[in-house]
Amino acid sequence: MDHQTSITPHVLIFPLPLQSTINSNLQLAELLCLAGLRVTFLNTNHNQQRLVGNSNVESRFKQYPGFRFLTLSDGLPDDHPRSVEQFGDIISSLQAMAEPLLKQLLSAIVKEPVTCVILDGLFYYGVDIGNEMGVPVITFDTISPSCFWIYLSLPKLIEAGVLPFKGNDLDALVTHLPAMEGLLRRRDLPHFCLLDYKTDQNSQAVLKEIERIPKAHGLILNSFDDLDGPFLSSVRSYFPKTYAIGPLPLNLKSRLAAKATPLLSSSNSLWEEDHTSIKWLDAQSNGSVIYVSFGSLVVVSRDEMMEFWHGLMNSKVKFLWVMRPNMLKGDESHDQFMKELVEGSKGIGYIVSWAPQKMVLAHPSVGGFLTHSGWNSTLESIIEGKPMICWPQYVDQRVTSRLVNEFWKIGLDMKDICDRFVVEKMVKDLMETKKDEYTKSVEKLSKLAKLSVQEGGLSYSNLDCLINDIKGLTRTVENGKMHNNVTSY
Repeated sequence: MDHQTSITPHVLIFPLPLQSTINSNLQLAELLCLAGLRVTFLNTNHNQQRLVGNSNVESRFKQYPGFRFLTLSDGLPDDHPRSVEQFGDIISSLQAMAEPLLKQLLSAIVKEPVTCVILDGLFYYGVDIGNEMGVPVITFDTISPSCFWIYLSLPKLIEAGVLPFKGNDLDALVTHLPAMEGLLRRRDLPHFCLLDYKTDQNSQAVLKEIERIPKAHGLILNSFDDLDGPFLSSVRSYFPKTYAIGPLPLNLKSRLAAKATPLLSSSNSLWEEDHTSIKWLDAQSNGSVIYVSFGSLVVVSRDEMMEFWHGLMNSKVKFLWVMRPNMLKGDESHDQFMKELVEGSKGIGYIVSWAPQKMVLAHPSVGGFLTHSGWNSTLESIIEGKPMICWPQYVDQRVTSRLVNEFWKIGLDMKDICDRFVVEKMVKDLMETKKDEYTKSVEKLSKLAKLSVQEGGLSYSNLDCLINDIKGLTRTVENGKMHNNVTSY
């Protein structure tokens, strides 16, 4: 007699080993938990230790009985710096560890097997493994939709002879890029686009990623149509099953409120947050402070740090500045240098090693954000209606900073410039001269962001579609063998 057991949906989430991607994927994990799905979150041992040690993530997820953390080694020694300069090595090492584990997890005949995998697009091998095992894989690209659209356009740019670029004019406009004609200069593209794609490691990784996209079951992007409409439409023309469910922090806040789930103070930080920054902000007047943070990866030289410091001090605008312990390039001593800056900033600035960014941006004393233009930071700034000065370094940051200035008109782009006089002028423009203009524009987007995650909004509906899609991906065990079923909703 045949014995068949139906299995409830169980999602395996596997993010890139970075602060920003772990944060976004934890927000997605909580949204899926609220919908009643089982979720396993696969994190590296190194990042899990930092996450548990510096956030309340364990106590927060205890309210979801279907959630669990699972860890794996990234294959690197404990004393490896794991900095952005070694990112390619980190990804290669992690792939060697992850491939056999993914095969094991997806083939295991257990009581609650994985029915769907959500992973970062750079883990392109996961799509191949999922297809081989018969388990649908949904890619979650946490970069901006505009940058993702550039990724998808790379083969056509290569075919048209646009890439590799000829000559060294970084201000030349990029052609053959639908939805972005006349908008982007060469310097606004991800840094690897300026290199020879045939030999560059990052270019090859992205080309492998987009090659797998059509083989994935779906694509998740953290944005909303009123912000990224033209770019989302372009992505959907290439891959229709695209779920724009952002901004994730707002979508999560909305769903928690609807479920009457306790709104615990949430932090997904790998760094210890210094809450004295909030006390300092409490003592400042409304809109008087510019918040300065270059995220969790950017490294700078001592000279660059001093140019920013002089520019901020000369602007006479109050500032709250995040300086990570590993922010200086190379082996430059940080502790003594930071002490000197802290002492020299008294009366006008406050410096911390890490801050609770969402709380900072929501604080009424903060009037602007000097940022690296990471996608999470950009969305968080838009949510709180705070205009930006952008100093981008990597990947989508360079595209986003251009859009902030030229497309959305909610701030200034200081790309490829590190000069105290420019910093001073831009801070004054953002916080004084052009403050009303930029604040009005970003507050309009903030309202649209909030509407998108309310019932009837597009991001709200897209999240419902994603959840129903995942619920339709079931597996059954029949006579000791696994069978995959897809139900259309």
